[in-house]
Amino acid sequence: MNLQRFTVLRVLLGFAAALMIGLPALAKPLVYCADASPEGFDPGMWDSASTNTATGQMFQGLLGFKRGGTELQPQLASAWTISPDAKSVTFTLRQGVKFHQTPYFTPTREFNADDVMFTFERFIDPQHPFNKAFPATFVYAQNLGLAKLLEGIDRIDDHTVRFRLKAPNVTFAANFAMAWAGIHSAEYAAQLLSQGRASQINTQPIGTGPYRFKSYAKDHVLRMQANPDTWGPQQQTEKLIFSISREPNVRVQKLLAGECHITAAVRDLDLSAMDGRKDITVMKTQALNISYLAFNLRKAPTDRREVREALDIAIDRDSIFKALFPRGDALQAVSAFPPAIAGFNKALKNEYNPARAKALLAKAGFADGLELDLWALPVARPTNPNGQLMAQLIQQDWAKIGVKAHIKTFEWGEYLKRANNGEHSVYMSGWAGETGDADEFLTPNLSCAANKTGIKFCNPEFERLIDAARASTDPQKRVALYEQAQEIFKRERPWITMAHSTVYIPMRKDVQGFVMAPNGSVDFEHVYRK
Repeated sequence: MNLQRFTVLRVLLGFAAALMIGLPALAKPLVYCADASPEGFDPGMWDSASTNTATGQMFQGLLGFKRGGTELQPQLASAWTISPDAKSVTFTLRQGVKFHQTPYFTPTREFNADDVMFTFERFIDPQHPFNKAFPATFVYAQNLGLAKLLEGIDRIDDHTVRFRLKAPNVTFAANFAMAWAGIHSAEYAAQLLSQGRASQINTQPIGTGPYRFKSYAKDHVLRMQANPDTWGPQQQTEKLIFSISREPNVRVQKLLAGECHITAAVRDLDLSAMDGRKDITVMKTQALNISYLAFNLRKAPTDRREVREALDIAIDRDSIFKALFPRGDALQAVSAFPPAIAGFNKALKNEYNPARAKALLAKAGFADGLELDLWALPVARPTNPNGQLMAQLIQQDWAKIGVKAHIKTFEWGEYLKRANNGEHSVYMSGWAGETGDADEFLTPNLSCAANKTGIKFCNPEFERLIDAARASTDPQKRVALYEQAQEIFKRERPWITMAHSTVYIPMRKDVQGFVMAPNGSVDFEHVYRK
């Protein structure tokens, strides 16, 4: 066969293959410059933004958020009903949904109630056979106190499941739209269990999402393919590629060079490199987010309230913001959630008072100063674009009150693991909300359920207030309860609150269909290059 005829044949075969799987011929690949490697691919095990972005393309929940907003909409459930007393949620499951077919799994049935039961029973039952074979920590479900909240889960029939709660909870339904609640295939899990390969659920994922897993090389690249059996419209992008680059400036340079087509959120100081570039579009939103420094409340000296308050009021936030947010579009965080959320306590203020900070240290028995570790965030986030610089500036502020801070950092996965183990004194963290409700910031991070080891915050008075707010259907009562809870938060200082930020996501001009979410997350469903 001559070369010309062979080339024509290859093109025709490409068109035929594309038509067979319902994709546009010669669909352009979409490359995303990710900011960190996913920790794994089991949605329930992880709660970092980088991992959620990866798993969110492959898994779906019973509900979803309407693109660009916080409104709930059906996903794997075609309908849902909340009881008048807010103590149960009943889901009618979507029919005709297929799980991914891959080289390592071929489903023999469609999605049904067994998959919902498997996914959620694994979260709440330590004695579940799969948990015995593959012990795992389900971070968000644990921090939410899911086992404590649920009275039971009922499999009513193949396409109906009911969740019963021990107490009213007006925010509960929104959890089913979050990344951690992505639905697994019970059939795939049973196959893994029978083969003694249960841990593979975290390395070779099977979901129902618009993309299915192809391959992964840590710290380098994640490859996904369009799911040809999707229950929704076919994707116009056949190949979705995550090119992993930790350094923000590297991601920007790759975008400008056309090596990636959209990138994880960039720092505001990187935006000048894109000024005047007609081939680049920069999208932005004032996100529901926060950065903070979390204290280890289990060990000295940060177990002392006076020490925590002293370290907080010794920080010159004005100077830090000039260095980290030169465009001036970040907001200093005063409380545990942004002021745009109902229930924000407007009476709270930040304070910069080194003299009072020194007096507080003396009262706590540290008149001659103290030493501690300060962990710098190893990845760039919109609310903390340079963890090392933030750490250095805080280190200088603390030195003025006699506190010697030793700056440490680790690779992202190691950083999270060590922090969860309580090896830190103070570490940098952050949170982004999806629902626009105060409870989403407070319960997963500051409730006693989130504090199994004593490292984090657990205050009975605070707990009583947020429990009452979650159970109330009266919006004004909820606001009042949250305002009171924030007064306790500010008094006890489990965090040093830092910033709420604008999120910037730049992309090449040919990228179509992308919509920013309130939490700055990235969703590639129906995103393509023209």
